[in-house]
Amino acid sequence: MQVSASLVTIAVVSASRAIATSMNSLSNFHPFRSLQARDAYLAHYDRRAGDWPVPSECRLIATADGQTFVRISGPASAPPLVLLPGVNSTSLMWQPNIAELAHSFRVYAVDNIYDFGRSIWRRPMRTEADLVRWLDDLFAALGLHTLNLCGISYGGWIASRYALRRQERLQKLVLLAPVFTVLPLRLEFIARALLCLIPLRTFTKRFVYWLSDDSVSRGGDQRQLVDLMVDDAFIGLTHFKRHQPVRPDILSDAELASIAIPTLYLVGENEKLNSATDAVARLNRVAPQIETVVIGGAGHDLTIAQADTVNRLILAFLAQTTQHLHH
Repeated sequence: MQVSASLVTIAVVSASRAIATSMNSLSNFHPFRSLQARDAYLAHYDRRAGDWPVPSECRLIATADGQTFVRISGPASAPPLVLLPGVNSTSLMWQPNIAELAHSFRVYAVDNIYDFGRSIWRRPMRTEADLVRWLDDLFAALGLHTLNLCGISYGGWIASRYALRRQERLQKLVLLAPVFTVLPLRLEFIARALLCLIPLRTFTKRFVYWLSDDSVSRGGDQRQLVDLMVDDAFIGLTHFKRHQPVRPDILSDAELASIAIPTLYLVGENEKLNSATDAVARLNRVAPQIETVVIGGAGHDLTIAQADTVNRLILAFLAQTTQHLHH
């Protein structure tokens, strides 16, 4: 989910040591805490998947790093668009967006291999090169030689790193409020996220509500989606074994300037991870080839709070990149 996309785990990345995992220690219920935890989580996940608003094909793809679950929607003949969720979330976070995106694209919504969902990692990810290798294997197995790539929060950072190493494989790149990448996290974010280490739903809810207050304040369907995502995050945090992701970083001026493929950067005006204004100012200064749009009435919950606007901007960008989007 985008509102938990960079929550507890990113704070742990900033505040704790790496967790070593031995391949020899993997159980038959890996990556869950127990067999009962696995069954309870998957039952919850499958109930949530019943709300996916369009027909989909679900595949479990074998890669060198384990099995990756992919939810595929849209016409088989349409151009491919791969969606990467954030930390502590799954492919189901794209529920508000998939119907519009799948009209024009063959959409591959991924459960990241090291995270919550139905993917099962078999060796830990330690470097960005590991993530790039995993995506290379996944795209090859799916038969995607060139594709459009979109990532949100931590998934946005992964997408940016993949673009730097594999620009020849990407047609276009969309970054939705990527964690780090352009700016560091605010200290307030880290402090609030650390409270989510306390295994009580109250702390998870308080933090997610703070991240997505634009959606919460509107009530109705938007608040209901946030509540569902609180449930997704909390059951994931309490049923999966803790696993630390690759530490995200900030791209250098030279790295940002080197991204030659058409790229769109979307961020909500009320972003809590860092300053939307400062992030856009840096991109405009060092990488003016990257299209930037600040979306009003949204924060890190931009794909919920302003789903129609986000969908429209993504589709317009992917369809035609020669026209300049408004800032």
